[in-house]
Amino acid sequence: MLRFSRTKIIATLVAILIGLSLAVPSFFSADQRKGFMAALPGWFPAWIVPSRAIVLGLDLQGGSQLLLEVDQTELVASQAKGLRDEVRGVLQRENVRADGGIGILQRGVQVRIADAAARAKVMPKLQELAQPISNPLVGQTGGRTLDINEQPDGLIRLALTDAGINERTRRAVTQGIEVIRRRLDSTGTLEPSIQQQGADRILIQVPGLQDPERLEALLGKTAKLEFRMISDNPAGDVDMLPSRDERGAKVAVERRVMADGGDLTDAQPAFDQQTHEPMVSFKFNLKGAQRFGQATSENVGRRMAIVLDNEVVSAPVIRSAITGGSGQITGNFSVQQANDLSILLRAGALPAKFTVVERRVVGPGLGSDSIRAGKIATGVAGLLVVAFMFLTYGTFGFIANIALIVHVGLILGLMSVLEATMTLPGIAGIVLTIGTAVDSNVLIYERMREEHRAGRSLVSALQAGFDRAFATIIDSNSTMAIAALILFFLGSGPVKGFAVVFILGILTTVITAVTLTRMMIAVWYKSFRPKALPF
Repeated sequence: MLRFSRTKIIATLVAILIGLSLAVPSFFSADQRKGFMAALPGWFPAWIVPSRAIVLGLDLQGGSQLLLEVDQTELVASQAKGLRDEVRGVLQRENVRADGGIGILQRGVQVRIADAAARAKVMPKLQELAQPISNPLVGQTGGRTLDINEQPDGLIRLALTDAGINERTRRAVTQGIEVIRRRLDSTGTLEPSIQQQGADRILIQVPGLQDPERLEALLGKTAKLEFRMISDNPAGDVDMLPSRDERGAKVAVERRVMADGGDLTDAQPAFDQQTHEPMVSFKFNLKGAQRFGQATSENVGRRMAIVLDNEVVSAPVIRSAITGGSGQITGNFSVQQANDLSILLRAGALPAKFTVVERRVVGPGLGSDSIRAGKIATGVAGLLVVAFMFLTYGTFGFIANIALIVHVGLILGLMSVLEATMTLPGIAGIVLTIGTAVDSNVLIYERMREEHRAGRSLVSALQAGFDRAFATIIDSNSTMAIAALILFFLGSGPVKGFAVVFILGILTTVITAVTLTRMMIAVWYKSFRPKALPF
């Protein structure tokens, strides 16, 4: 087993060189990496050159952090309004009239249908609104989104269940993460960290960004865009919404939505050619263009309200049918507001209202201090371990030190490929893996010493040292890997960063402490043919 063919040695060295080369981009800035890639000749395949780098976390380079929480009250109210519209649609399709309309409750709706025959006709359709709740891991849980209660006097109550609200909250957080990611990507922000915190919160960290106000403006808005008609009857089926054109005065807006932002395909900031004021131009998909064209053709001469997050930002008069599938939004915007609004519309609306419960700004000076302290800690730990191994095991200690350097390089290479975020706890993880990597070599070397003292020949002792220590190394690293996985899945933020580095360190430890060390010792034995251990 101490014999390595030339092919196996070359393959191992090539694999190690590739792994170490992957870490090289992390030692250069983003501008230097871009400049190098741009300088490559056109005929050279760019995919060969490593370009991914480790991302420095918020605690290392500074930046902004926001913690968003789903507004449960707003979410339940929105669900109740949506349920009211669904019940209204069922009654219209079944041609059943409700006595006194549909009332909205705190957690649902109620409708009175005195006619028993009509009630029997509509109840099966209302029962279909209660959807079963499913879990991504276990499938259907047996719960339902609605409790439907029918009274003898014809009153029907549809109440949202706790399980249904929790499920809607979970989906809102999952969808919100994707929308927030699209919003941040549209700004050109590099490497934001967006993670779920608990059941109803989202943690956003943007390293390098020192403007939390704009970040909050981009993420704190739902950006729910609706096109509705201004009503001439404030007592009808309308919502009283504040109008930007009327300086906050409320206007009556019909509840029926003619078109919404979900049908937009693009939104870009622009300037009005007549007034030269900033505005936002938008385009609809085919479905949205048809709905918008039909709405404008049927309401020529009326005012259409452009509603953003329950505020009328503009209410122009429809002069003629707009059938081209595009339009403009004006509303006394600044250039920055028009640009941010276009980003929000392109990324899509958040599925629920999120409120900022915590904001934090970390200055770059604190990050520099953390990096300096981390470098000192890693350097001191590495030097002490290297000195200890060399003084204790001589030549074999030198071999272990080479494997240790490769071990750290492979960790950085794997983190670069994954574009993982390096945090201060991650640096602590690297320092810890330095000790665990050397520990594997100590197990092997001490086993060799025991076997050689027991009378075995040198080559037999070398072989037995690897064979009999291998099971112990696997067992110890497996238990540490289990603990690291628990930290990864149950932890968050810096804890996850520590777990990622530790897991990668465990993987590379097995490779360097067993395969690479065995290969170097085999080459040493073949080259010098010694008669005794060098320690």
